[in-house]
Amino acid sequence: MFKGKRYRYIVGGCIALGFTACSIPNAVEKTENKNTPASYNTSSDTANIAGIKWKEYFTDPYLAALIDTALQHNQELNITLQEIEISRNEIKARKGEYLPFVGIKGAADVEKVGRYTSQGAGDATTEIKPGKEMPDPLPNYLVAAYATWEIDIWHKLHNATKAAVSRYLASVEGRNFMVTGLIAEIANSYYELLALDNQLTIVKQNIEIQNNALEIVKVQKEATRVTELAVRKFEAEVLKTRSLQYDIQQQITETENRINFLLGRYPQPIARNDEAFGKSLPATIHAGMPSQLLANRPDIKQAELELTAARLDIKVAKAQFYPSLGISAALGYEAFNPAYLLKTPKSLLYSIGGDLIAPLVNKNAIKSAYASANAKQIQAVYNYERSILNAYVEVANQLSKMQNLQKSYDLKSQQVAALSQGINISNDLFKSARADYMEVLLTQRDALESRFELIETQKAQMNALVDIYQALGGGWN
Repeated sequence: MFKGKRYRYIVGGCIALGFTACSIPNAVEKTENKNTPASYNTSSDTANIAGIKWKEYFTDPYLAALIDTALQHNQELNITLQEIEISRNEIKARKGEYLPFVGIKGAADVEKVGRYTSQGAGDATTEIKPGKEMPDPLPNYLVAAYATWEIDIWHKLHNATKAAVSRYLASVEGRNFMVTGLIAEIANSYYELLALDNQLTIVKQNIEIQNNALEIVKVQKEATRVTELAVRKFEAEVLKTRSLQYDIQQQITETENRINFLLGRYPQPIARNDEAFGKSLPATIHAGMPSQLLANRPDIKQAELELTAARLDIKVAKAQFYPSLGISAALGYEAFNPAYLLKTPKSLLYSIGGDLIAPLVNKNAIKSAYASANAKQIQAVYNYERSILNAYVEVANQLSKMQNLQKSYDLKSQQVAALSQGINISNDLFKSARADYMEVLLTQRDALESRFELIETQKAQMNALVDIYQALGGGWN
């Protein structure tokens, strides 16, 4: 008879399990596309500067010292390190969930029941010792150990742990990606500072040239070869250039302060080597193959790990539809009198039991969590594909930019050389009355602008060398 009941319970549990399994919606698992073009251009060179350590790529010792300081004291980077620590603790928490939970319990209470109740009437006739009734009111003392354990038969807890591990590794890659961005930002700001220093030097040189031209105009006026208008025009040009000098000095201050902020310190002068401008980066860039981005770019690896975690989340959500098997146990002592508390075996209590629980009705919450996990997995696929596409576009743009900037620089260098010669020629012609003062002014103005543009182009070239290093995934290793 007992065996028949047991079999009915088992059959009933199997039917419930089958009904639960049949009602699980199907997941739509999207496969990511990892394919990339064969090359960035016609070149098929596999050499890649991403493998070069940043201290070898940025050879300027002043810049290296700034980067070193930033990697230790940058607040945003340190915030990210704490997020990594949070992810690491999440792994420990998940691992603890599929181990037994054991606790110790101590309790004391007192109860007074009515004499004219079933329990009160029974207690009145119960004798612990001959001639003694059950105490009234009845105290109770308990000391016991309890344990609960969910058996991970569907790997729900193990998959949740694996998802936590993937997210931890993704946070590490996120930190690496932040490092590449921080290094690039400091390097670009440093080269901007060098460019401003060079522009300030040019302005000072131009002020000297314009002052010399002003003296010539004053002499010409005394000789009645020019009017007072020419003198005023040259004086205005000198004042304009001197005003430009203070604009550049303000830009230098702001750039220094931006670097100091990245270094996590209050404003102070930035040590630098102006002679390193345009000379401290490699002349030849090896971009390698686009497929190498998948291994070199931290943001791509981060997106891939987040996709792995999202797929594990689907398995965890799916396991919620299945029955959960739990085991509980207790062992301890319980008595109404402390004197009897440790009497063995009379005061000894123990229990062990198991339960199998499966959701049957009103599973909307579980279905919604499962659908959300599926949607997040699809979202993670698109994010991963977008990261690969974005990385390729960034590299392609920088490679094209470097080529065009070099051509632009060559032409601007010729322009500067021609206008620099034009200053001397216009001055000589003006002295011999073969050119008017406006031609001298315009030539000086054009020469100053062309030299500024040349420095801007050179700074853009250095920024492109920094950005291509970052785009290829260099700097974090």
